[in-house]
This record gives sequence, C-alpha cells and structure tokens, in this order.
Amino acid sequence: MDAIRTASLTKYYGKARGITDVNLAVKEGDFFGFIGPNGAGKSTTIRALLGLIRPGSGRAEIFGKDIRQKKQEILAEVGYMPSEAAFYSGMRVRDILALSAGLRKRECGGEARALCDRLALDTAKRVEELSLGNRKKVSIVCAMQHRPRLYILDEPTSGLDPLMQKEFFDLLKERHEQGATIFLSSHVLSEIQRNCSRAAIIREGRLIAQDSVENLSKTGARRVTLHGVTSLPPQLACHAKSTGAAADSISFLYSGNIRELLAAAASLPITDMTIVEPSLDEIFLHYYENKETQKQPDGKENG
Repeated sequence: MDAIRTASLTKYYGKARGITDVNLAVKEGDFFGFIGPNGAGKSTTIRALLGLIRPGSGRAEIFGKDIRQKKQEILAEVGYMPSEAAFYSGMRVRDILALSAGLRKRECGGEARALCDRLALDTAKRVEELSLGNRKKVSIVCAMQHRPRLYILDEPTSGLDPLMQKEFFDLLKERHEQGATIFLSSHVLSEIQRNCSRAAIIREGRLIAQDSVENLSKTGARRVTLHGVTSLPPQLACHAKSTGAAADSISFLYSGNIRELLAAAASLPITDMTIVEPSLDEIFLHYYENKETQKQPDGKENG
C-alpha cells in the first residue's frame, strides 16, 4: 500500500503559483525525502496532504484514504511537524504536550517523558522562555508521542544543534525500523543522503525527479578540476558547467565523453587534473539547471 499518493495535485494562491500537477507516491515503510529550496512548494504540498489547505484540483490520499473525505481518520495516524511551530503563550511545556495528547484522546505521558529525556527538554519551562531549538524539541515530541504510522516532517532540524540533530535522526531510524513511514521535507541535502532510501525533487511547484536516492545521484556527470588554467576550454563548453575558478585552476561539472575530455586536457597547459564524483549539492543543482530534460514519474518530460 502507498502511505502517500497524490494525483495532479495543484494549488494556486490567487494568481501566484503554489504547486502544479504534483504526482507523488510514497510506499508504506519508506524513509522518503522531499527535496527543494525555500519556496519550491514543499510546505504547500504537505499542507494539502494534511487537509490544512484545499487544493484547486487533484487528489491526495494517505493510506488509501482521501484527505477530503477521511480527514479525521487520517490525522489520527499521522505525526506532523511544521517548519515553524506556534504554541499558546504562558503554557508550560508539559501542558502543551498534555494538550496535544488530549486532542488525540490518547494517554502519552510515558512516551512523552522518554522523548523529553532523550532530547534534554525541560518540561517546566514556559513557551516564552524557550529558544528556537527547544521549541523545535516540543514540536518533535508532539509529533512523536502518540507513535503514529506516518511522520510528516517539514524542515524539522532547523534550530537544532548537531548533537540534537543526531538524536532526532536516531529516533526516526528507530521508528522506521519498527514499521513507521517517514516523509522528510528538507533543503539540507546531506540529511536526505544519509537517511532516506527514496526521494523526490520539487522545483517551482513541479516534481522534476522521483526515484531512489542512489539513482538520483547517478547523473553521469563528474566534477573535474584542471590546474594551470583558469577558463573553461571552448571544446568542452557544451558538456560542462563551471562551478568555480581559483587563481590557478578551474572546476566544472562534465557530462560528455571522457575521451573528449582527456583530448582537450592534453592540448592545454595544465599542471594537474582531478576527476571525482560530484557532491549531492552539485547533483541537486544539476537537476535544477537541467529542468527541461528531467522526467516526471510517468515518464513525461517537462517542457
């Protein structure tokens, strides 16, 4: 069964673009990454999935149930963490956690205490006394304390220090191993690479790629650095994208024939040359800068 499925999901805010024809499929048990920079449409997609906003057209299902028809049933099985959480001022952390559990008609005290201990969260503090990182921790506990089948997490690690980020992902891995589905929205590509098995890339409201993280990384491009020259050789320009130049070298992503690269290099006054796999950040830029050749999950190309 698919934990998440959308069909041509579209949302505009007046004339402003939100998302357009998003066809997303996340299988139950996946640890799925949703990649895109700020403003790409990640949060709009998530809010439409959860019934927090009404799409202009298209369909969204969670565990085979339509969000418009079965919203209450769906939300009972979901742990949602928004990118920016807001809490009632004056309340203590323990009261917020109890309120969250009460709204679900669940007793979560033991689980909440265990999560607070792992995240070093002081439940006696009031909301206005909390740092951004501690507000994030409250949001994490609210999303996890009822042990849902599906976690939908929108930019969850911003504001957390590195140690807390590690603890957070340890918690997610444990829940995933116990059978939960994780849907992680992020623009931090290393988070996706380290933790997710599958991912989708969204650009300007449209999905431009959806596959395993391993396959998304196979662009065919290599990062090449030529030492001794500072400009991109003209004979390589049609297959290369410059990524920077230093005082005595130039780096570029190269997707052409390796023999042509070596032949061009042999004719240049280079002093050294390196060819390595591109970083995930460079791969991400490759997808964004080559939008017109990227395929949707149905095999159609974006024009």
